[in-house]
Amino acid sequence: MAASPTNPYSEAGVDTAAGDRAVELMKSSVRATHGPEVLGGVGGFAGLFDATALLGYTKPLLATSTDGVGTKVAIAQAIDKHDTIGQDLVGMVVDDIVVVGAKPLFMTDYIACGKVVPERIADIVRGIADACTATGTALVGGETAEHPGLLGPRDYDVAGAATGIVEADAVLGAERVEDGDVVLALASSGLHSNGYSLVRHIVTGAGIGYGDNAADLGTTWGEALLEPTRLYTLPLLRLIETLADGSVHSLSHVTGGGIAANLARVLPVGSWAEIDRATWSPSPVFRVLSDIAGSSLESAEGTWNLGIGFLAVIDQRQKDAAIAALAAEGIDAWQVATVGTGARPSGEFEEGAKGVDGGAVRLVGAYADGAE
Repeated sequence: MAASPTNPYSEAGVDTAAGDRAVELMKSSVRATHGPEVLGGVGGFAGLFDATALLGYTKPLLATSTDGVGTKVAIAQAIDKHDTIGQDLVGMVVDDIVVVGAKPLFMTDYIACGKVVPERIADIVRGIADACTATGTALVGGETAEHPGLLGPRDYDVAGAATGIVEADAVLGAERVEDGDVVLALASSGLHSNGYSLVRHIVTGAGIGYGDNAADLGTTWGEALLEPTRLYTLPLLRLIETLADGSVHSLSHVTGGGIAANLARVLPVGSWAEIDRATWSPSPVFRVLSDIAGSSLESAEGTWNLGIGFLAVIDQRQKDAAIAALAAEGIDAWQVATVGTGARPSGEFEEGAKGVDGGAVRLVGAYADGAE
């Protein structure tokens, strides 16, 4: 009897059948994000979105963003838990779009792995799809690529890109900011997806395993560090609509670079703000990590969000209404600064960031004591 023909691609380490099984497992989650504007099914070469849905706009501008999750995926791999990484990805990508006041329309994802494990890929994509639903975003396409020899069997990385829309006269930004505007902080859910190289360095250096119990955090280290990124898109879009009259002037997503640098990007040149540390207490996870490292919270201000996931610069007359509206969305918010355009206090400030000639920002005072 003749031997069955071998598949040279399989011999090279690529399992196309596993890829097909992964698609079958994720289909229902992806389809759940589709509204009537999405055409075609799962698995096409390109996702289709009906642009006639945009005809009601006067001068529509498309907003786009792309990002990944970074080394947080290494912790997911270490404890074999992959159902929250997708939310982290959507938070990093889609929440950047709302910064300009744009409503997200659709997103695509990309997963590169050393070996396709269908259930693992399906967990990741289900997380992406659930978070897309929570942000009003259609997941219209994606790609899973198997890279044996380049990535280990348990290794993977994720990335995504999204597109949104905003009226030209409704774009938020530094040009709207005025003297006396209030800066509100919106609480984070934890580390979100930034600074994990430092986190992993601290944990590894202390000889801590991700399965070890973290008594001060009420769970294992792995579970605590995988706390998913809070999603701000729909609450912020509703805040913009609720306050109306253009009372929300600019928004800042606190990601890489920390609080001061990210706020400076959305303030006008010549303006300044002093963020008062005494207005909040960083979450326990930041305090515990800093204690283990023998460092101060202040030294991590350019790396971690320290309990602030977003900043909103708004008309001072709308401060109380904004805080109440965000509280109704389940998001704690509080004033951390006031924008000034007059003479700036002496001392060092961070001015602009990431190529943006923005305002000047610094943190002052000492953090409040106690848990968040």
